[in-house]
Amino acid sequence: MPIKRMWGGRFEEAGDQLVNQFNASINFDQEMAAEDIEGSLAHVKMLKETKILSAADADKITAGLEKLRERLTSEGLPFSIDNEDIHMNIEALLTEEIGPVAGKLHTGRSRNDQVATDLHLYVKKRLPIIIRELKKLQGELVDKAEANVETIMPGYTHMQHAQPISYGHYLMAYFQMFQRDVERFEFNQQHTDLSPLGAAALAGTTFPIDRQLSAKYLGFTEPYHNSLDAVSDRDFALEFLSNASILMMHLSRLCEELIYWCSYEFGYLELADSYSTGSSIMPQKKNPDMAELIRGKAGRVYGDLFGLLTTMKGLPLAYNKDMQEDKEGLFDAIKTVLPSIKIMTGMIATLQVNKDAMEHATHHDFSNATELADYLATKGIPFRKAHEIVGELVLKGLKTGTNLVDIPLEEYQKISPKINEDVYTVLQPKVAVERRNSYGGTGFEQVRQQIKIAKDILKSDK
Repeated sequence: MPIKRMWGGRFEEAGDQLVNQFNASINFDQEMAAEDIEGSLAHVKMLKETKILSAADADKITAGLEKLRERLTSEGLPFSIDNEDIHMNIEALLTEEIGPVAGKLHTGRSRNDQVATDLHLYVKKRLPIIIRELKKLQGELVDKAEANVETIMPGYTHMQHAQPISYGHYLMAYFQMFQRDVERFEFNQQHTDLSPLGAAALAGTTFPIDRQLSAKYLGFTEPYHNSLDAVSDRDFALEFLSNASILMMHLSRLCEELIYWCSYEFGYLELADSYSTGSSIMPQKKNPDMAELIRGKAGRVYGDLFGLLTTMKGLPLAYNKDMQEDKEGLFDAIKTVLPSIKIMTGMIATLQVNKDAMEHATHHDFSNATELADYLATKGIPFRKAHEIVGELVLKGLKTGTNLVDIPLEEYQKISPKINEDVYTVLQPKVAVERRNSYGGTGFEQVRQQIKIAKDILKSDK
């Protein structure tokens, strides 16, 4: 039997079954069932206040929607592909519940503004959750940094030993990255906190609706100022996906280094067993699979962003069916980002730091070369010349297996008689780190100051 569509009055033929399946979105937009009911409750409340619907009709519709919401929470609702999307499924279920009066619910609105409203509500509810989880991760980074202010490790550029740094300083770099992520998601709330409801299909409606009132009922700051923009805008979703992609990039960078630092070659860290896996064939293996999965999922979220960017790039105003493709990637990104943050928080909280291995690595390299160049500059040698001298010493040391601290004082004094025994103190990795007290540097006092500022940030957000 052909299905009678809610919009089918103008059509003589029923759609092909494959066409109907291809057209339907209920398989994924049922994710917004709670938001769809919430939007409808606000809409009918506004219709009652403005006397567009009688109090009796509005109250009956409201009671029916409340019953559907209760069923959704307790047992779930049965959705049918024949009703295409979440909006028509909810209306069909409401009609079963209260009869034909359910058809009055759609007065003064369209599925175009309805779906936009649902999506705004969906993102609006989840942004605070993501921000909260990010702050938990930041809190673990601060705690781990505070415990490792004076833990010395090699700092890297080009994955080559560069200069010794505090491990606490390293961790606080990621705190700052995630703080920018928090701020981006907070700004995202501004563009999500707008109500499309009442924009109708594209041009508004002839009914004397009150869009400010329905926006208030839904907890939005204000309605969109332009009805065309209201139904066609997906910038807030693109902002979310962009922010999520940058966040996943940050998580992926941290994962990359966790994977390095946990390897036998480095041995700086050890992940807890609960965040590692073994091998089905090699008994000795302890694999950082959670870090690898987060690193891999970054590409998945990038794909969600580029999918929606590509969908939106050529669309004329206002609504187009292409925009049905805005949801699956967004839902996927949210369901990818949240567990990724939580897993990372757990990994940071439980990882073990091998302080001896970190510091040992700074004693058998030339990462103190800059310290020697700076020292020579304080003795009156132009820095560029000092750089050249130290470079030659490093080259010689590499050939002879001699570190800078092993060079006899008389050899140093051939460079400049002003060089004294204190050069060996300057060349110690811990001293090198401790002395770097320029603002934001790796010096211990600077790291402690960064931690203090970070704690103030996290405290002010509570």
